[in-house]
Parts: sequence; structure tokens; C-alpha cells
Amino acid sequence: MSSFQRIGLIVKQPALQQEETLSILVQLLEERGLETLLDESAADYARQLGIKPTPRDELTQSCDLVIVVGGDGTFLNAARSLADHEVPVLGINLGRLGFLVDVSPEEIPQQLGRVFNGDFIEEERKLLKTEIHRNDEIIGSFYAMNDVTLHVRDVVRMIEFETSIDGQYVNIQRADGLVVCTPTGSTAYALSGGGPILHPTLDAIALVPICPHTLSNRPLVVAGDSEISIRMCGNNRSSGQVAFDGQDNMDLLDEDQILIREHPTPIRLIHPQGYDYYHILRAKLRWSEQP
Repeated sequence: MSSFQRIGLIVKQPALQQEETLSILVQLLEERGLETLLDESAADYARQLGIKPTPRDELTQSCDLVIVVGGDGTFLNAARSLADHEVPVLGINLGRLGFLVDVSPEEIPQQLGRVFNGDFIEEERKLLKTEIHRNDEIIGSFYAMNDVTLHVRDVVRMIEFETSIDGQYVNIQRADGLVVCTPTGSTAYALSGGGPILHPTLDAIALVPICPHTLSNRPLVVAGDSEISIRMCGNNRSSGQVAFDGQDNMDLLDEDQILIREHPTPIRLIHPQGYDYYHILRAKLRWSEQP
């Protein structure tokens, strides 16, 4: 018997391809006698089936497994909602890159059949928890699986900010911003900014400056349990903004402080047997291709 009995489905906003994939999934789950909960993101499809969609908070608390149907962006959105729960999650790729969602729609019967038979690989991925402080008060708290990004809002102009790690002053730099990423996020925005690729099993955080004014400001990798503080300096002519996985955003004022720590509860990823991280890198980054 499968160790997963109640399955939650979270999808990208429904389109024809999502509905076709959902139909295959729901049929497979029904054939195995598994209970299916459809997230509110699949409300239109749920109504077609005469099923009431389940609010995200309820779904994340009551499922044994969450299956995400979409691309990496949909997966990141789902992961943040699972941050305080230890529910494993599996991705079906309807997007483009697919670093996190590694089951293709045509493989659903075979790969999910093996997963439900207990033949799978489980992997833990780190999350970041961020607090925004203003005038000694916390005005926002956010999660990120990929990265926390400080950047200029609306205009092309550098901002000035001060960085400290574990209470120790690092530097003041002028740049377009700073990407603070997990190993998972090292292949996202940080990679395009010249940052290193970190293997997902590393307990580390990378800080990658975006177009720094001083070219000697290079990416920095620190221990995963580091506390990173970024303070907006008081003489900025441009407004700053902080983004979480490129999806949630918050505007900043001068002297605001961004405090970033590793979240104590990791995300549990489920991969089919045969998952190979280096194969993912070769395929997605087109390594070893001949010109």
C-alpha cells in the first residue's frame, strides 16, 4: 500500500494543457483508491468534476503528498505555502526549464506508479525566512526557496546598502542590488548574475551582487546558518524593493533592514528513481552541446 493516501494538487492557472494533465492525474489517483484534494488554483476544473476546491492552508495541513502541475514558478509558489509543514512535494513539468519539476506529462502513469509503490528518492531543500524591519518594528515576514533579491525599483540607477553577516560588518556597496540565494536558487537569478552553482545538498547561502559599481565586489558563499543583514543606506536617490522568488515584493525606505536566515523546516522533494542532478544541469544549461 502507498504511504501516500491523501494527495493535494496545486496547478498553474488552468489552461487546456493543465486540464488534460489534471484529468490523467485524477484518473490515476482514483484507480489507486487515493483521496484527491484540488487546490483553489484548480477551481474551474474542480467545478467541472463537481468537487469543492480546498483552501491552500487546509490542503497543506491535511495531505500526505502535494503534486504541483506547472513550471518552476508554480512550484516555488507552492513551496512557500508548505514552508511550515513537512509535506513532501512532487512536480510535473508544464513549464520551460523545469529545474524543480522533473516529471513530464507523458511519464505520469509510469513515474507516479513507481512513486506510489514506494520507489522514489526523497531530498531536502533549504528555505530562507526574511524579516523586514523599519524603526525597530517588523513590518513584513516572507519565505523564499530560491532567493531574496534587493533591487532598484522603477528606474535604472544604483542603490547603496550595508551588509553584515552574523553581526559582523562586511561592506557598503553601490550596485543595482543583491541576490541572496539558497543552493536551489543558485541556478536561477544568481546564476545569471555570475554567481556559483551550489549543489542542493550544501548547507550554504550565496550573496551575489547585481552589477556592482566596484568590480572587485564578488559573489560570497557563507554557512547556511548565517544571519544576513542588509540595511538600506540613508542617502539613496532611488527607492529599493525586495523580492522573494521573484514573486512576492515589498517596497523599502532608507534605513530599512532586511534580515535573512535559514528556515528551520526544509522542503521535502520527491523525485522518481533515476533522478540525477548533473543530468538536470546538462539538459537545462545545455552543457556539452557541440556548436
